Amino acid sequence: MLPVIYTALAGLLLLPLLLNFCCPYLFQDLRYFLRVASLVRRARNNGSRRPVHTILGAFEDNVRRTPHKPFLLFRDETFTYTQMDRRSNQVARALHDRLGLRQGECVAIFMGNEPAYVCLWLGILKVGCAMSCLNYNIRGKSLLHCFQCCGAKVLLVSPELQEAVEEVLPSLKKDNVSVYYVSRTSVTDGIGSLLDKVDEASAEPIPESWRSEVTFSTPALYIYTSGTTGLPKAATINHYRLWIGTGLMITSGAKSNDIIYTALPLYHSAAMMIGLHGCIVIGATIALRAKFSASQFWDDCRKYNVTVIQYIGELLRYLCNSPQKPNDRDHKVKVAIGNGLRGDVWREFTRRFGDIHIYEFYASTEGNVGFLNYPRKVGAVGKVNYLQRKVISYDLIKYDVEKDEPVRDENGYCVRVPKGEVGLLICKITQLTPFNGYAGGKTQTEKKKLRDVFVKGDLYYNSGDLLMIGHDNFIYFHDRVGDTFRWKGENVATTEVADIVGLVPFIQEVNVYGVPVPGHEGRIGMASIKIKENHEFDGKKLFQHVVDYLPNYARPRFLRIQDTIEITGTFKHRKVTLMEEGFNPAVITDTLYFLDEAAKMYVPMTQDIYDAISNKTLKL
Repeated sequence: MLPVIYTALAGLLLLPLLLNFCCPYLFQDLRYFLRVASLVRRARNNGSRRPVHTILGAFEDNVRRTPHKPFLLFRDETFTYTQMDRRSNQVARALHDRLGLRQGECVAIFMGNEPAYVCLWLGILKVGCAMSCLNYNIRGKSLLHCFQCCGAKVLLVSPELQEAVEEVLPSLKKDNVSVYYVSRTSVTDGIGSLLDKVDEASAEPIPESWRSEVTFSTPALYIYTSGTTGLPKAATINHYRLWIGTGLMITSGAKSNDIIYTALPLYHSAAMMIGLHGCIVIGATIALRAKFSASQFWDDCRKYNVTVIQYIGELLRYLCNSPQKPNDRDHKVKVAIGNGLRGDVWREFTRRFGDIHIYEFYASTEGNVGFLNYPRKVGAVGKVNYLQRKVISYDLIKYDVEKDEPVRDENGYCVRVPKGEVGLLICKITQLTPFNGYAGGKTQTEKKKLRDVFVKGDLYYNSGDLLMIGHDNFIYFHDRVGDTFRWKGENVATTEVADIVGLVPFIQEVNVYGVPVPGHEGRIGMASIKIKENHEFDGKKLFQHVVDYLPNYARPRFLRIQDTIEITGTFKHRKVTLMEEGFNPAVITDTLYFLDEAAKMYVPMTQDIYDAISNKTLKL
């Protein structure tokens, strides 16, 4: 009998090792799925309560639980949960009693990162209103467009943006919009002041009746897409989505004793939904910076004892390009959460700054599908989780870049791509994975929907992103549909080309895009390049590099040397203007180069070369 028992015990002890050998990510997959399932269950329970338990409810729980705990750190100031609660009560009363706002209405905020932004948001929540998060970099027609999308009748503005708001003030007044500076006085006729009214208001708790009609389907935020390819679109974020947006912070393992640092703009979903709301849900502390600074980043982390940092786009690369210092590893940062990180930058970042656990994710503000690279495999944005896939129906389908539409078979249905091939990410629109669309943009909302995808009558969300599921079941970001272009019958992914060109030692930054060529189909590759300080451009070395690492059709034929490469407020490269300007040396004042295969180097772009290309006497 004893041998049988010993054998059974040995089998039980060896089972986890066997499972780990056969399915190396089994336990990580299970832990991730359980965390996500717990988040969704918690969100649904909160939504079924009366009154509903919103993000504001989570904040108020923290006020009761840890009233004197630091909630927000900014410059040399510390705001506890209680201090922020009382001040936001004053904000809510000023909005309700003095500005006449009522639940269901919308307030637009036009300001940069500062404690007042967070205070205003909490006050707006307490009145049961929605907030439109305007990008403080936009001006003129774009600003008016964004404001009008959400139907707000009140605009709260930082005094620092006086010039921008005065430019559109006549149009706002024509639409009966009330405008207030977030200050105690106003220097502009027709614009009031808010903080003097806030100062006079009571800090006593706000009656729940002021927000009694709020449900989890009520719009809470309007967050705008970056507008890299046109006017921004206002993604509608309801209270349920706010809860789900905190999942990335939770599934990355952040805890209440963490201090989360963000230098990302609060008008963007990464800082607002993941950073600020994630901090509130776990009961942590957030350290906020007005604007990202590579030179001050680690000093801030040391000053605030930061344990979790947020990044997006090129931010970590800027840190890697900053001058090395002896105290580069002298910090308490354990975790970095973000997206848009290249594999080479990932390796360099951890080599230089220490063993920081990087959680790269894929998501979009308005999308109904997202992934987290919880095993932390360099270069991936997520992993296929079979348990999750049983619940969420997403697929990668064949996409025709030239026609800018999914490929359909003889029956009119979309075609799934096999592992190892690039495809358009789509996700079925269901009650569990809804798509709320854009405010004031019915046409834009419909454009993001795909119908009759695999069967008649089904409905999917079109992410507009090309991804690839590898044979290792990891998910890799390939490119955005608008950024991928077609040349010589082949698809060229700008991110792939940029990654390779960026490996050249004298190049600091590169932005790849496709430009039209007269008399040719498709678009040809061009790269905007910033040269490293104290380095010189080497046309021979770059030519040899692109020949060694890129197929002929993907090699950038034209280069544009720029002192500064323009980015959006969320560190994404701007391409539209560059694409429109093309490669004509008579129009562009920047230095241009042309890939000369005969000379085996990049040579200065001349008017003669341009004319020869236009006349088709020079073959591309």
